[in-house]
Amino acid sequence: MPTFCIPVPDGGVGFDYRLHMAVADKWIELLKQSDESWKMGDIVHTLTNRRWLEKCVTYAESHDQALVGDKTIAFWLMDKDMYDFMALDRPSTPRIDRGIALHKMIRLVTMGLGGEGYLNFMGNEFGHPEWIDFPRGPQTLPTGKVLPGNNNSYDKCRRRFDLGDADFLRYRGMQEFDQAMQHLEEKYGFMTSEHQYVSRKHEEDKVIIFERGDLVFVFNFHWSNSFFDYRVGCSKPGKYKVALDSDDALFGGFSRLDHDVDYFTTEHPHDNRPRSFSVYTPSRTAVVYALTE
Repeated sequence: MPTFCIPVPDGGVGFDYRLHMAVADKWIELLKQSDESWKMGDIVHTLTNRRWLEKCVTYAESHDQALVGDKTIAFWLMDKDMYDFMALDRPSTPRIDRGIALHKMIRLVTMGLGGEGYLNFMGNEFGHPEWIDFPRGPQTLPTGKVLPGNNNSYDKCRRRFDLGDADFLRYRGMQEFDQAMQHLEEKYGFMTSEHQYVSRKHEEDKVIIFERGDLVFVFNFHWSNSFFDYRVGCSKPGKYKVALDSDDALFGGFSRLDHDVDYFTTEHPHDNRPRSFSVYTPSRTAVVYALTE
């Protein structure tokens, strides 16, 4: 697309963002391992590894992950269980519970730390299963090797956007979470805030804490440990409240947090921050706290 990145006064479209492609590749690399071996510092480094003041569009997955030959993040996490246990009228499985929790966390930490713009890809917003495959016949390479086609099938050449709208499926909660993320950004504008500070990357607790704008993000990636009275460093004094909770029942979570609780800061420095407050952080959850007064 010639002139796409040239400034508008010079006759271009004026698109001046870079695509942060390393993030999606990192998630697929991590999903091929157990989440118990994930390194918090490695995740933070990949998400923040961009040049100062260079705007980036970030995304958790794209065509590189969803086209034939690979799997979507949701399918990496939940695999064949997605065929039988995504209906709300039947019990879930540990794999489904784990997958839905991590899928929400992956999307939010990517949006929170990965750049100044966020991109969804063809059903990623509700955890679309399977892959995309275009109709194709056999292909003969210059070496003479023949790559088999799919008999020109249209079976995987589509996205089931009805899954995210179905009240009786768990996809609905994952889609509701995506909407809530977008509304959070619309209200607070954290992605374009100049203030960003990562205060904690704790490998043993599997916790990541960072500030962006007036929001404080707390991610507990631990598979079993929930932490009471967990101290969270912050820069601004006042009262904080829960602005987004991945464990909310609306999003397919277990509602382990009381959203009516007020969190007051104390002049207690923590993690190189001048102030702090204490929270309960359940396992495999992401919670965003907003300064209210």
